[in-house]
Amino acid sequence: MSMRVRTHPILGELPAEETVQITVDGKSVKAIKGEMILASLLAEGIIVNRYTYKRNEPRGLFCGIGQCTDCMMVVNGKPNVRTCITPVEDGMVIETQHGFASGRK
Repeated sequence: MSMRVRTHPILGELPAEETVQITVDGKSVKAIKGEMILASLLAEGIIVNRYTYKRNEPRGLFCGIGQCTDCMMVVNGKPNVRTCITPVEDGMVIETQHGFASGRK
């Protein structure tokens, strides 16, 4: 079930947009082409982006403008991608990040 706002009392109907397919932790997800990865995930109810190194605590949306690191995920094999400022592209493979995801343990 999508949590995307399709009808807004002031802005009206969400205009028709081109959709793309992305894979998130092995699950196929529809996204709107060009929207930020984090917006696509939130619309699908996915709120955890990474787990911290020391305490394995879940992290998700915090600042939404690329200044913090709470939304970092592994995107197409590249760790530490800030998903709040990275646009969706068709075929992206996105994975929840655990710890640093850079080879450090």
